[in-house]
Amino acid sequence: MMQNTQAVLLEVKNLTKNFGGLQAINDVSFVVPEGKLIALIGPNGAGKTTVFNVISNLFPASSGDVLLAGKSLVGLSPVQIASLGLIRTFQSARVFPGMTVLENVMVGRHRMMRSNLFDQMFWLPRNRRAEADIYARAGALLDIVGLQQFRDSHAIDLPMGAQKMLEVIRAVVACPKILLLDEPAAGLNDAETADLAGLLRAICDSGITIMLVEHNMPLVMGIADEVLVMETGRLIMSGKPHIVQRDPRVIAAYLGMEG
Repeated sequence: MMQNTQAVLLEVKNLTKNFGGLQAINDVSFVVPEGKLIALIGPNGAGKTTVFNVISNLFPASSGDVLLAGKSLVGLSPVQIASLGLIRTFQSARVFPGMTVLENVMVGRHRMMRSNLFDQMFWLPRNRRAEADIYARAGALLDIVGLQQFRDSHAIDLPMGAQKMLEVIRAVVACPKILLLDEPAAGLNDAETADLAGLLRAICDSGITIMLVEHNMPLVMGIADEVLVMETGRLIMSGKPHIVQRDPRVIAAYLGMEG
């Protein structure tokens, strides 16, 4: 397992998930240091997305524990987990239909609002200041990813690459401690993938820890600080990208395979 002297933000301990007689993940343990970008790779069916689903408690763990900044997430709802600072995205871009691009980003920030129902009903100054802050932050992020010109368009009308970028910045505006991204480069062309790589490194450099599941190996090897490798539900190795990509077990399990 990887060793790091930095503070551990996320710790997965002996995590197992069974679906009936199928063991999807088996005794998986790893840590994610604060401020790092960690990639989780492996062939289809290795259990990568299941790990994300159990961490965020979309599926309860069969056994094991998940700790965020030392606090166990086991038994908490996805909403409670998000309130603690763990935000995730999914393999398919999920934008809110009926909302504009700008409104989609602003939704991500609303969980941080401190105004109460009374403030909102009577549009009191504290609520107006909070809304103005959300509006400014959302607009700034749209500028960064080149979506400002589409701010008033329906989000559902954006091409897939733009929807993926939108989902990432909607997660970022929620000020997560750690961001879990499930195949953010799926469906992106080379130019869009390059833009995504720059965005993810910038997010991580700003202080937000990132863990991503990804099949695009040039992307992973270009931006990850550490790489975890899974095969058939088990973690088989971890290390720096240049070490992982040369390991015979990884080549046999994943990097030498198509798709």
